[in-house]
Amino acid sequence: MDDESDLRMTLRLGLEAEGYDVIEAADRGTAISNVKRHDVDLVTLDLGLGPDEGFSFARELRETRNVPVILVTGRADPQDRVRGLENGADDYITKPFHFREIVMRVEQVLRRYELEESQNSAHFPKQIDFDHCVFDTRKRFVRKGNGDVLDLTETELRLLEIFVRHPGRVLSRDDISLKLRGQEWSPLDRTIDGHVARLRRKIEVDTDGPQLIKSVRGVGYVFTGDVKPVAVDGA
Repeated sequence: MDDESDLRMTLRLGLEAEGYDVIEAADRGTAISNVKRHDVDLVTLDLGLGPDEGFSFARELRETRNVPVILVTGRADPQDRVRGLENGADDYITKPFHFREIVMRVEQVLRRYELEESQNSAHFPKQIDFDHCVFDTRKRFVRKGNGDVLDLTETELRLLEIFVRHPGRVLSRDDISLKLRGQEWSPLDRTIDGHVARLRRKIEVDTDGPQLIKSVRGVGYVFTGDVKPVAVDGA
């Protein structure tokens, strides 16, 4: 979505030349209608639509659809980048830009989502390293670098596994509820937030300023830890 017709045309023609099907939208209403009516794989979104229009639309989009969002904007302020990511965006590109950068970012985000969706338990690593901790997904424990094993309940282990399976990806409360409990989330249900709060108390160094599980306002949470598979003998 972008209110500049020339830029929309440039993006559309360029992405179509790369083999993508593109739907344009000049305003919020049209964009929302397009997302509801079509099976959209990714949204590029301009922030120059008003003081908060782009941010609020990114947040609204992530509340209703688990679709990747790339912000394309003339705002170069680092605070705008942080704010965009906090509101559910997956990437942030500032104008002016080279078109190949757009293509590269689109491919990277789509590839990440496809990889995450294709993962299943059979192919998921037996051990995962994050923030100087090792999560053994088979034996069901998390060991810190000093050898101490964290006292996590099975629910907390399952929640952590959801996060480490999707590092850097914004997960709505509905996403988490479906993966954790097999049921949709209700806005009146604070259970997910409670589980996250308890997990944070056990894995975060500072629960007042969490660095691993960050809140995404109005949407859900994102795991920002550096997740890496651990080589296991005989695996």
